[in-house]
Amino acid sequence: MVKTLDARAWSIVTVLWTCCALCLMAAASDVPTVAVVSGLDQGFSGLYNLDFAGAQRDFAAWQQLHPDDPMGPVSEAAGFLFAEFNRLGVLEAQFYENDAAFAGRPKLTPDPALREHFMAAIRRAEVLSRARLAKDPKDRDALFALTLSSGLQADYAALIEKRNLASLHFTKQASASAQQLLAVCPDCYDALLATGFSKYIIGSMSAPVRWILRMGGLPSDKQGGIADLQTTAEHGRYLAPFARILLSIAYVREKDNPRALRLLTGLHSEFPANTLFPRQITHLQAAH
Repeated sequence: MVKTLDARAWSIVTVLWTCCALCLMAAASDVPTVAVVSGLDQGFSGLYNLDFAGAQRDFAAWQQLHPDDPMGPVSEAAGFLFAEFNRLGVLEAQFYENDAAFAGRPKLTPDPALREHFMAAIRRAEVLSRARLAKDPKDRDALFALTLSSGLQADYAALIEKRNLASLHFTKQASASAQQLLAVCPDCYDALLATGFSKYIIGSMSAPVRWILRMGGLPSDKQGGIADLQTTAEHGRYLAPFARILLSIAYVREKDNPRALRLLTGLHSEFPANTLFPRQITHLQAAH
Protein backbone atom coordinates (compact mmCIF):
# COMPACT_ATOMS: atom_id res chain seq x y z
CA MET A 1 0.00 0.00 0.00
CA VAL A 2 2.87 2.40 0.71
CA LYS A 3 4.16 1.83 -2.80
CA THR A 4 0.67 2.52 -4.16
CA LEU A 5 0.53 5.78 -2.26
CA ASP A 6 3.96 6.75 -3.58
CA ALA A 7 3.08 6.07 -7.18
CA ARG A 8 -0.48 7.26 -7.20
CA ALA A 9 -1.25 9.71 -4.45
CA TRP A 10 1.75 11.92 -3.82
CA SER A 11 3.28 11.91 -7.25
CA ILE A 12 0.06 13.51 -8.50
CA VAL A 13 -1.39 15.25 -5.43
CA THR A 14 1.72 17.43 -5.23
CA VAL A 15 1.04 18.53 -8.79
CA LEU A 16 -1.12 21.28 -7.34
CA TRP A 17 2.02 23.30 -6.55
CA THR A 18 4.32 22.36 -9.40
CA CYS A 19 3.20 24.34 -12.40
CA CYS A 20 3.23 27.94 -11.20
CA ALA A 21 6.07 28.72 -13.58
CA LEU A 22 3.80 27.57 -16.38
CA CYS A 23 0.45 28.76 -15.09
CA LEU A 24 -0.09 31.39 -17.68
CA MET A 25 -3.31 33.27 -18.16
CA ALA A 26 -5.88 31.64 -20.38
CA ALA A 27 -7.47 33.44 -23.29
CA ALA A 28 -9.97 36.16 -22.46
CA SER A 29 -12.78 34.01 -23.83
CA ASP A 30 -12.17 31.47 -21.05
CA VAL A 31 -11.75 33.71 -17.98
CA PRO A 32 -11.00 37.38 -17.30
CA THR A 33 -7.35 38.35 -17.09
CA VAL A 34 -5.81 40.01 -14.04
CA ALA A 35 -4.09 43.35 -14.49
CA VAL A 36 -0.54 43.71 -13.24
CA VAL A 37 -0.84 46.16 -10.34
CA SER A 38 2.16 45.48 -8.11
CA GLY A 39 5.75 44.30 -8.14
CA LEU A 40 4.61 40.86 -7.03
CA ASP A 41 2.13 40.68 -9.90
CA GLN A 42 4.91 41.68 -12.26
CA GLY A 43 7.20 39.01 -10.82
CA PHE A 44 4.65 36.25 -11.13
CA SER A 45 3.93 37.36 -14.68
CA GLY A 46 7.64 36.95 -15.35
CA LEU A 47 7.52 33.41 -14.00
CA TYR A 48 4.62 32.63 -16.28
CA ASN A 49 6.76 33.84 -19.18
CA LEU A 50 9.66 31.66 -17.94
CA ASP A 51 11.65 34.86 -17.35
CA PHE A 52 13.11 33.66 -14.05
CA ALA A 53 15.86 36.28 -13.83
CA GLY A 54 13.42 39.10 -14.46
CA ALA A 55 10.98 37.70 -11.91
CA GLN A 56 13.70 37.54 -9.27
CA ARG A 57 14.58 41.18 -9.91
CA ASP A 58 10.96 42.12 -9.32
CA PHE A 59 10.78 40.05 -6.14
CA ALA A 60 14.03 41.56 -4.85
CA ALA A 61 12.76 45.08 -5.52
CA TRP A 62 9.54 44.26 -3.64
CA GLN A 63 11.50 43.05 -0.63
CA GLN A 64 13.56 46.26 -0.54
CA LEU A 65 10.36 48.32 -0.46
CA HIS A 66 8.46 45.94 1.88
CA PRO A 67 11.05 44.29 4.16
CA ASP A 68 8.39 43.04 6.62
CA ASP A 69 6.17 41.42 3.98
CA PRO A 70 6.57 37.60 3.90
CA MET A 71 5.16 37.49 0.38
CA GLY A 72 8.46 38.86 -0.92
CA PRO A 73 10.73 36.01 0.18
CA VAL A 74 8.14 33.28 -0.47
CA SER A 75 7.77 34.59 -4.02
CA GLU A 76 11.55 34.52 -4.33
CA ALA A 77 11.49 30.88 -3.17
CA ALA A 78 8.87 30.12 -5.81
CA GLY A 79 11.13 31.62 -8.45
CA PHE A 80 14.06 29.42 -7.41
CA LEU A 81 11.93 26.29 -7.36
CA PHE A 82 10.25 26.88 -10.69
CA ALA A 83 13.55 27.65 -12.37
CA GLU A 84 14.87 24.32 -11.08
CA PHE A 85 11.72 22.55 -12.26
CA ASN A 86 12.20 24.02 -15.69
CA ARG A 87 15.89 23.03 -15.81
CA LEU A 88 15.15 19.45 -14.74
CA GLY A 89 12.08 18.98 -16.94
CA VAL A 90 9.78 18.42 -13.97
CA LEU A 91 7.06 20.53 -15.50
CA GLU A 92 6.77 18.29 -18.55
CA ALA A 93 6.06 15.31 -16.31
CA GLN A 94 2.87 16.81 -14.94
CA PHE A 95 1.14 16.03 -18.22
CA TYR A 96 1.79 12.30 -17.93
CA GLU A 97 -1.55 10.70 -18.56
CA ASN A 98 -1.11 7.74 -16.22
CA ASP A 99 0.51 7.13 -12.85
CA ALA A 100 2.85 4.39 -14.09
CA ALA A 101 4.56 6.79 -16.50
CA PHE A 102 4.95 9.39 -13.77
CA ALA A 103 6.26 6.90 -11.22
CA GLY A 104 8.83 5.66 -13.74
CA ARG A 105 10.33 9.10 -14.39
CA PRO A 106 14.12 9.27 -13.96
CA LYS A 107 15.74 10.36 -10.72
CA LEU A 108 16.76 14.01 -10.75
CA THR A 109 20.02 15.65 -9.72
CA PRO A 110 19.20 18.97 -8.05
CA ASP A 111 21.48 21.98 -7.81
CA PRO A 112 22.67 22.11 -4.16
CA ALA A 113 23.42 25.85 -4.30
CA LEU A 114 19.94 26.63 -5.60
CA ARG A 115 18.44 24.46 -2.87
CA GLU A 116 20.26 26.55 -0.25
CA HIS A 117 18.89 29.76 -1.77
CA PHE A 118 15.42 28.22 -1.88
CA MET A 119 15.48 27.13 1.76
CA ALA A 120 16.91 30.47 2.92
CA ALA A 121 14.03 32.30 1.26
CA ILE A 122 11.54 29.87 2.81
CA ARG A 123 13.02 30.48 6.27
CA ARG A 124 12.79 34.27 5.86
CA ALA A 125 9.18 34.01 4.74
CA GLU A 126 8.21 31.82 7.69
CA VAL A 127 9.97 34.06 10.25
CA LEU A 128 8.23 37.16 8.88
CA SER A 129 4.86 35.35 8.72
CA ARG A 130 5.02 34.20 12.31
CA ALA A 131 6.07 37.64 13.50
CA ARG A 132 3.05 39.18 11.81
CA LEU A 133 0.70 36.49 13.07
CA ALA A 134 1.92 37.08 16.62
CA LYS A 135 0.57 40.63 16.28
CA ASP A 136 -2.51 39.72 14.25
CA PRO A 137 -3.61 36.05 13.94
CA LYS A 138 -5.81 37.06 10.99
CA ASP A 139 -3.04 38.60 8.89
CA ARG A 140 -3.94 37.55 5.35
CA ASP A 141 -0.54 37.95 3.74
CA ALA A 142 1.12 35.96 6.51
CA LEU A 143 -1.36 33.10 6.22
CA PHE A 144 -1.07 33.07 2.43
CA ALA A 145 2.74 33.12 2.62
CA LEU A 146 2.69 30.12 4.98
CA THR A 147 0.34 28.31 2.60
CA LEU A 148 2.73 28.88 -0.31
CA SER A 149 5.79 28.07 1.79
CA SER A 150 4.46 24.65 2.77
CA GLY A 151 3.25 23.93 -0.74
CA LEU A 152 6.60 24.79 -2.30
CA GLN A 153 8.39 22.52 0.17
CA ALA A 154 5.93 19.74 -0.65
CA ASP A 155 6.88 20.17 -4.29
CA TYR A 156 10.59 20.03 -3.69
CA ALA A 157 10.32 16.98 -1.45
CA ALA A 158 8.12 14.96 -3.81
CA LEU A 159 9.10 16.04 -7.29
CA ILE A 160 12.84 16.59 -6.92
CA GLU A 161 13.90 14.53 -3.90
CA LYS A 162 11.15 11.88 -4.20
CA ARG A 163 10.50 12.09 -0.43
CA ASN A 164 6.77 11.47 -0.57
CA LEU A 165 6.12 11.14 3.16
CA ALA A 166 7.81 14.49 3.75
CA SER A 167 5.68 15.91 0.97
CA LEU A 168 2.56 14.64 2.73
CA HIS A 169 3.58 16.52 5.88
CA PHE A 170 4.06 19.79 4.00
CA THR A 171 0.86 19.33 1.99
CA LYS A 172 -1.14 18.98 5.21
CA GLN A 173 0.48 22.14 6.54
CA ALA A 174 -0.43 24.00 3.36
CA SER A 175 -4.05 22.86 3.60
CA ALA A 176 -4.26 23.91 7.25
CA SER A 177 -2.91 27.40 6.50
CA ALA A 178 -5.29 27.72 3.55
CA GLN A 179 -8.26 26.84 5.75
CA GLN A 180 -7.18 29.46 8.30
CA LEU A 181 -6.92 32.06 5.55
CA LEU A 182 -10.33 31.22 4.10
CA ALA A 183 -11.89 31.44 7.56
CA VAL A 184 -10.86 35.10 7.87
CA CYS A 185 -10.99 35.93 4.16
CA PRO A 186 -13.60 33.92 2.24
CA ASP A 187 -12.83 35.82 -0.96
CA CYS A 188 -9.10 35.00 -0.87
CA TYR A 189 -9.73 32.61 -3.73
CA ASP A 190 -6.09 31.74 -4.32
CA ALA A 191 -6.22 29.69 -1.11
CA LEU A 192 -8.74 27.28 -2.64
CA LEU A 193 -5.95 25.98 -4.82
CA ALA A 194 -4.26 24.44 -1.79
CA THR A 195 -7.01 21.85 -1.53
CA GLY A 196 -8.83 21.88 -4.87
CA PHE A 197 -6.59 19.68 -6.99
CA SER A 198 -5.71 17.33 -4.15
CA LYS A 199 -9.43 16.78 -3.50
CA TYR A 200 -9.91 16.00 -7.18
CA ILE A 201 -7.00 13.55 -7.38
CA ILE A 202 -7.77 11.80 -4.10
CA GLY A 203 -11.43 11.56 -5.10
CA SER A 204 -10.32 9.79 -8.28
CA MET A 205 -8.48 7.01 -6.44
CA SER A 206 -9.63 3.65 -5.16
CA ALA A 207 -11.69 3.52 -1.97
CA PRO A 208 -8.89 2.10 0.25
CA VAL A 209 -6.46 4.81 -0.82
CA ARG A 210 -9.09 7.52 -0.32
CA TRP A 211 -9.77 6.20 3.18
CA ILE A 212 -6.08 6.20 4.14
CA LEU A 213 -5.58 9.74 2.89
CA ARG A 214 -8.72 10.97 4.61
CA MET A 215 -7.39 9.48 7.85
CA GLY A 216 -4.25 11.52 7.21
CA GLY A 217 -6.34 14.70 7.12
CA LEU A 218 -6.75 15.16 3.37
CA PRO A 219 -10.30 15.20 1.96
CA SER A 220 -11.45 13.46 -1.19
CA ASP A 221 -14.10 15.18 -3.28
CA LYS A 222 -13.59 14.95 -7.02
CA GLN A 223 -16.34 17.35 -8.08
CA GLY A 224 -15.64 19.69 -5.18
CA GLY A 225 -12.01 19.86 -6.19
CA ILE A 226 -12.93 20.81 -9.75
CA ALA A 227 -15.26 23.49 -8.37
CA ASP A 228 -12.47 24.93 -6.21
CA LEU A 229 -10.14 25.09 -9.21
CA GLN A 230 -12.80 26.78 -11.32
CA THR A 231 -13.38 29.39 -8.59
CA THR A 232 -9.67 30.15 -8.37
CA ALA A 233 -9.40 30.26 -12.16
CA GLU A 234 -12.19 32.83 -12.33
CA HIS A 235 -11.48 34.95 -9.25
CA GLY A 236 -7.92 34.30 -8.03
CA ARG A 237 -5.07 36.77 -8.27
CA TYR A 238 -1.57 35.27 -8.29
CA LEU A 239 -2.75 31.68 -8.77
CA ALA A 240 -5.63 32.07 -11.21
CA PRO A 241 -3.36 30.93 -14.07
CA PHE A 242 -2.17 28.07 -11.87
CA ALA A 243 -5.77 26.88 -11.53
CA ARG A 244 -6.21 26.91 -15.31
CA ILE A 245 -3.18 24.75 -15.93
CA LEU A 246 -4.32 22.33 -13.25
CA LEU A 247 -7.74 22.16 -14.85
CA SER A 248 -6.07 21.28 -18.15
CA ILE A 249 -4.13 18.49 -16.41
CA ALA A 250 -7.38 17.24 -14.89
CA TYR A 251 -8.98 17.22 -18.33
CA VAL A 252 -6.08 15.18 -19.73
CA ARG A 253 -6.50 12.65 -16.94
CA GLU A 254 -10.24 12.53 -17.62
CA LYS A 255 -9.51 11.83 -21.31
CA ASP A 256 -11.12 15.12 -22.27
CA ASN A 257 -8.36 16.31 -24.55
CA PRO A 258 -10.50 18.89 -26.42
CA ARG A 259 -11.09 20.92 -23.23
CA ALA A 260 -7.42 20.64 -22.28
CA LEU A 261 -6.43 21.80 -25.76
CA ARG A 262 -8.68 24.85 -25.52
CA LEU A 263 -7.02 25.94 -22.30
CA LEU A 264 -3.50 25.23 -23.55
CA THR A 265 -4.14 27.01 -26.83
CA GLY A 266 -5.27 30.07 -24.91
CA LEU A 267 -2.22 29.91 -22.70
CA HIS A 268 0.11 29.65 -25.67
CA SER A 269 -1.58 32.57 -27.38
CA GLU A 270 -1.28 34.75 -24.29
CA PHE A 271 2.33 33.83 -23.55
CA PRO A 272 4.03 32.66 -26.75
CA ALA A 273 7.51 32.77 -25.14
CA ASN A 274 6.66 29.76 -22.97
CA THR A 275 7.83 26.63 -24.77
CA LEU A 276 5.88 24.08 -22.74
CA PHE A 277 2.48 24.83 -24.22
CA PRO A 278 3.19 24.21 -27.91
CA ARG A 279 4.86 20.91 -27.01
CA GLN A 280 1.87 19.77 -24.98
CA ILE A 281 -0.55 20.94 -27.65
CA THR A 282 1.34 18.90 -30.25
CA HIS A 283 1.34 15.88 -27.92
CA LEU A 284 -2.41 16.06 -27.31
CA GLN A 285 -3.22 16.64 -30.96
CA ALA A 286 -1.19 13.56 -31.88
CA ALA A 287 -3.17 11.54 -29.33
CA HIS A 288 -6.45 12.14 -31.17
